[in-house]
Amino acid sequence: MKKTFSLSILVVSLLCLSTYSSRAQSTDLARIEYMRVPFSNGDQSMNRFRAFIQAPIPIKEDYLVIGAEYRKLDLDFRESAPFETEGLESTQRIEASLGYVKKIKNTNWRIAARGGVRIASTFETTLEKDDLIYLGAVYAINDVKIRDEKGVIIGKPYRLIVGLVYTSTPGRNYPLPLINYFKKVNETWSYTVGVPKSLIRYTFNEKNHLHAFASLDNFFANIQNPVTVPGNSRPGENISMTNVTVGLGYEFYFTDHLQYYLYGGHTVYNEYRIRDNNKDDVFVIDNDNTFYIRTGIKFKI
Repeated sequence: MKKTFSLSILVVSLLCLSTYSSRAQSTDLARIEYMRVPFSNGDQSMNRFRAFIQAPIPIKEDYLVIGAEYRKLDLDFRESAPFETEGLESTQRIEASLGYVKKIKNTNWRIAARGGVRIASTFETTLEKDDLIYLGAVYAINDVKIRDEKGVIIGKPYRLIVGLVYTSTPGRNYPLPLINYFKKVNETWSYTVGVPKSLIRYTFNEKNHLHAFASLDNFFANIQNPVTVPGNSRPGENISMTNVTVGLGYEFYFTDHLQYYLYGGHTVYNEYRIRDNNKDDVFVIDNDNTFYIRTGIKFKI
């Protein structure tokens, strides 16, 4: 027997870990997704469409990874707000990234770095400086599988990823730590512990999987025409979402790599806010906990 590494999983798992988002800890090559969060008062809601693709390119024992992502977030302001909301009802994010994974000789480890640029804005006028966010990350990964002479995985595969992630988002002048540990206990059970997502998965058969999860998700966009809220001297310069969700997820595999998924749960921390560039609150859109649903199709390795 010998220890081997699933290089494709290493590459995509690593370079998906760009920020504290649902894309983290993923082995996805492509995804199309829809998410809905109805606000607690029943009169407003948040809807998000998301798509991304990643292309790993082998270079001897190393990998170059090119990635792209698009997100569109719609906020439904049905209640009357004390300011004009028309320009805030739709925000978009476009991101491009480039990463590199390098094998450390004579060890079970790989190191990687990723850099990219993100445009996150209300897009009311032409592109401006505050619409741009730069990101960077460094990681170390140990992804181990033990195979028999026929190449069949035996034992209990595991993967450990540790790293630091930095973005130039206003009000965040420090890198964020990231840790992820995955282990397959047996043919039925596996688990992942880490930030931004932890879960425990139960496998019914090759096509049907169920898991319980806790996840952290966020969104940030520049407001090109800052809003003025009566009674507040600070300008509303950006809009952000942060939520922590617990729930259940169901996954169905059409093929070994093509999957449909449906996640539902409830937020335990939830905030949608307008802030200035010092991260001071200008207006709270919603901060009560509520239901959450996310569904889509993804292609994974």
